Amino acid sequence: MADIYSWQHDIWQRLTHNRQFQGHALLLKGKKGTGKYEFARQLAKSLLCAAPAAEQKACGACLSCGWFEQSSHPNFYQVMPEALLANSNSSAEKEDSEEKSGGAASKKSASQQIGVEQIRKLTDFVYMSGHQNGLKIILIYPAETMNSAAANALLKKLEEPPEQVLFLLVTHQAQRLLPTIRSRCQQIAMPLPDAAAALAWLKQQEVSDPEVSLAAAGFSPLTALLLAKGENAAQYGQFIEQIGHPNRLDPLSLAETLQQTNLSIVVNWLQKWCYDLVSYRTSGKIRYYVKQLPAIQALSQHMDLPGCVTFTRELNTKQQLSHHPLNPRLFLEELFIAYAALLGSK
Repeated sequence: MADIYSWQHDIWQRLTHNRQFQGHALLLKGKKGTGKYEFARQLAKSLLCAAPAAEQKACGACLSCGWFEQSSHPNFYQVMPEALLANSNSSAEKEDSEEKSGGAASKKSASQQIGVEQIRKLTDFVYMSGHQNGLKIILIYPAETMNSAAANALLKKLEEPPEQVLFLLVTHQAQRLLPTIRSRCQQIAMPLPDAAAALAWLKQQEVSDPEVSLAAAGFSPLTALLLAKGENAAQYGQFIEQIGHPNRLDPLSLAETLQQTNLSIVVNWLQKWCYDLVSYRTSGKIRYYVKQLPAIQALSQHMDLPGCVTFTRELNTKQQLSHHPLNPRLFLEELFIAYAALLGSK
């Protein structure tokens, strides 16, 4: 398991000092791709460790640390959607595991939500004594994926928690959680690294063009790493190649190419692209696709600005629908045909 990231050192020191928390539940919130999930895992491992080392980090050598590394610790319980559990054997950052191939047949039926039965299964773990009467920790990630029934079931446990139980909720979108859940948690804003720290880390990971990858990832370093070297790096390259040149854009072919890529990620790529088109047309600046500036300049001069603004807003709805598509290929075909029509491409 990786250590915490350099940009998390300050928050780690503040949070682990004296190991005193305000209540029985922590809500780690922040932008996707910044390492919140691994931070929560490291925190849980440290709290369960029999002999924490310097800076309250887990020693890595005791029996408890061994259990944790083998995913068999009796006092640790992790809850996440089935779709993410498919990748749970990897120690890579789960915050961006949806960037990995998500359309394979084995994953099509996997739920993107945390269901009520998953929360109900916590009952015995929460209310029975822990191993050697020690602290028990429940990690829920990403917390916003709980459906309404699951959220209400968790709320009952948060309202009357027993002693020696700590809930760790990790979320990219805290606003999607029930206000009553948020109010029962100590909320921790997880930091986004500054550009210098993010670029230094990406260079350590041997990313060839870290500035470009970081900008395209919305300045989230772990997302940038996956854009550059993840399983979907080739698909991302094909997306950029066609989306920036409408005369080369074949909506049906591109939809076929990307249908096994997580649809939410593809929509996000297109959202950022349209943002840059509108931004350049109105302010002469772009934010995400810095390497594609010439293509954006050319396209923005001829596009229908009100139409592009409307299409960009419609992508917000598409983002919500992307989690429950009836047919991924048809979903993408509709998306790219609409984009091509916006730019007058055939």
